[in-house]
Amino acid sequence: MSCAGKSLVLNLKVLTVVAGLLVAGLILPVPEAWAETLKTNAPMAYLFEPESKSILFAKEADRPFEPGSLAKVMTAATVFAALSEGEIFPHTKCRISEHAWRTGGAPAGGTTMFAAIKSEIEVLDLLQGLIVPHGNDAAIALAECLDGSEEKFAERMTALAKNIGMTGSRFVNPTGYQSEIAKTTVSDMVRLADYILEHHRAYYPMFSQPDFTWNKIFQRNKDPLLGEIRELDGLGAGQSEKDGYAALASVERDGRRVIAAVAGLPSDKARLAAAKEVIEGSWEYFGISKLYSRGDTITNARVFGGTQSEVPLVASSDVAVLLPRGTTLDYRLRVVYSGPLKAPVSAGTATGELRVIGSNGIVYRAPLETGAAVAEGNMQEKALDGLMELLFGWL
Repeated sequence: MSCAGKSLVLNLKVLTVVAGLLVAGLILPVPEAWAETLKTNAPMAYLFEPESKSILFAKEADRPFEPGSLAKVMTAATVFAALSEGEIFPHTKCRISEHAWRTGGAPAGGTTMFAAIKSEIEVLDLLQGLIVPHGNDAAIALAECLDGSEEKFAERMTALAKNIGMTGSRFVNPTGYQSEIAKTTVSDMVRLADYILEHHRAYYPMFSQPDFTWNKIFQRNKDPLLGEIRELDGLGAGQSEKDGYAALASVERDGRRVIAAVAGLPSDKARLAAAKEVIEGSWEYFGISKLYSRGDTITNARVFGGTQSEVPLVASSDVAVLLPRGTTLDYRLRVVYSGPLKAPVSAGTATGELRVIGSNGIVYRAPLETGAAVAEGNMQEKALDGLMELLFGWL
């Protein structure tokens, strides 16, 4: 096999057929786990590099906690989705109900954008009021504008969460007000940030907008991590009596972006310290390792009914993964594809993926494609393949 640019020795091992999937694994037989390089006092933590889709660190990543004000990030994402689908528009005006004013405005004594009761405010202004000063009145007004009530909007939030892969989350209101049934996880929060960055990048700068003025009242951005971590440009923080302090943060530095979430901290100072150590760890402990160049053959896929019984699977692009610095790695490489491939097979056909697997599961996926064409075989070749499958299967 070709493996340009690698200093690691990889051994090919063929695994079993499971539910119609042919699986080939590339094993890195090394003893040290990545969790031994980055440590944090946070009970829950997750660190992700979105460009390569690499999971750099995970600690109790799927343990549920009450999101608190982090629910507002989900509220924002839900409104972003409605905007992108043309359901509402940036200049759509939303009425501030007595409920939004009394429950989320100045009378409530919490964070507010100071929206006047019965006023009509454009969606874009409400989004700024939601994201910059964390306005509860803005959150409720947006929910009522889209669905008529907080409850209906919360159902929309949870549905979107599930749709984008946030399998451990449930939202019950747009503000993050305390609820025993509201829950999320640090891995889900990072997935949410990745979704916003990938699909709603035009609205993302609001998360680092330094201030917002409404009704002649000037307020600074209430994200407690802004200005405390170098190059941080979003997303938010939360706190609940039951589960403590949590944060969701994204940093772009030296051409690399990482997203981190921490939760279960006992104070705002502990939250900031945990977020710093996890984020800074991505530069201190991890470096890019080029495992394969574009066009390198990773393994061969079995072909049924063709002039050849196998076809090479090659890297669709360079496979560069953020891996711990040092000489020992606890990772396995595995190729997964649905097979055997049925002839004829065209060169350049997307077929399966390469997975980098760490001690906490899959940390990276790279698409593979066929590196050559295989023509359809004659009747004799097809019959032979059929006989081989009947007798031995496709192991």
